[in-house]
Amino acid sequence: MAADSVDWTEPGIYQVAPGVHRMPLPLPMDGLKAVNVYVLETDDGLTLIDGGWAIPESRLLFEEGLANLGYRICDIRSFLVTHMHRDHYTQARAVGSMVGAPVVLGIGEKPTFDLMSGETPLTEDPILTRLRLCGAESLAEQWRRLMPAERPPMDTYGPPDQWLTEDTEIAVGRRRLQALSTPGHTQGHYVFADRAAGLLFAGDHVLPRITPSIGFEPAFVQQPLGDFLDSLAKVRALPDLRLLPAHGPVTSSTHFRIDELLEHHRVRLDQCAASVFAGRRTAWAVAADVPWTSRGKTRDELGPFDVVLAAFETLAHLELLVAQGRLGRGEAAGVVEFSPVDGPKCEPSKSLVSG
Repeated sequence: MAADSVDWTEPGIYQVAPGVHRMPLPLPMDGLKAVNVYVLETDDGLTLIDGGWAIPESRLLFEEGLANLGYRICDIRSFLVTHMHRDHYTQARAVGSMVGAPVVLGIGEKPTFDLMSGETPLTEDPILTRLRLCGAESLAEQWRRLMPAERPPMDTYGPPDQWLTEDTEIAVGRRRLQALSTPGHTQGHYVFADRAAGLLFAGDHVLPRITPSIGFEPAFVQQPLGDFLDSLAKVRALPDLRLLPAHGPVTSSTHFRIDELLEHHRVRLDQCAASVFAGRRTAWAVAADVPWTSRGKTRDELGPFDVVLAAFETLAHLELLVAQGRLGRGEAAGVVEFSPVDGPKCEPSKSLVSG
C-alpha cells in the first residue's frame, strides 16, 4: 500500500522505503489516535523501531501487519525503542520477552525506571511535587483522580535488555543506523538516522503536526527545554532527511520541521518573558497568558491531562529564561516564582534556527 495514500492513522502496513514499512497502531486516548511502528526487513529477520502500546487491539493489528508482509512475531530479531513512554515501549517489551528479541533503550530513561519500579524511594508522587513548583496546587486532586491509587504493575515496564549509553552505529542487516541521543521530550530519547537511505526515525523528537511535550517526566530535569533545543540543533546539523515520525504522516524534510519547532519555542520564550514582565510570577499564572494548541486555546480550555502538560512546559520555558539571564527566580513554600531582572532583559530572543 502506498505510504501517503490514506490518513496516517488508518490501520495497515505501508512501505515508506525499500525494506522499510510503517505500521500505525491504535492508542487508547483522546488526543493521539495512533503511534507509528517501523518495520525494517533484513536477510535474517526484522528489526522494529518502537513497539506500540501493549493493549489487545494493538497486538492484534501488530500481528496482522507482520503477517501481511509474510512474517510472524518470531521473525523479530530486535526492538530499537526511541523512548520509554508506554505507547512506544510496552508492546516492544512484551513481545521481545516472548520471542527473545532484545529491547534497546537510552540510558537517560533509567532514573524514571528506578522511580517507577520502587528502586528510588518516594514520599510523594513527583508529579504532585512539580505541580506545587508551578503554583498549580489546584490541579493536585485532579491529577490524583487521573492516576491509579496503587503503583501500576511493572510487567510491561521491565528494564530493557540493553542500554544505549552514547551515540553509536547499529548494524541492521546491511543498513547502518546512527543512534543519536536527543534528550528533551524524555532524557533517554534516541533517534535513528539512516543517512544512506535518507531516513530519520524520529520518535517523538520531531513531529510533523504537533510540538513534543517538554518537562513531563517523573525524574525531575532542571533544563529539559535547553536539552531539547540542543538536540534539535544536533539533528538539524545532519543532512536533510526524510522524516519518519512516531505520530503523524511521513514528510520530506527534517530541516523544515525542525526550523518550525525552533521558531515556535523562540516565540513561546518571548511570550513567557512578557507575561512575567506584566506581573505574572508562577508557571501556572504564565500558562494562562499564552495560547495552547494550533487552535489557540486558553489554559482553562485544555483537558485534565493536557493542562498538566501545559503547566510543566511553561515551567521549562521559564527555567530556560532564567538560565539565559532574562528572568530572576526564587522559591518559597515549594513554589517557584519568577521575576523581571534589572535592565532591558525582555528584548525579543534571537532566532534559534541556524543554517
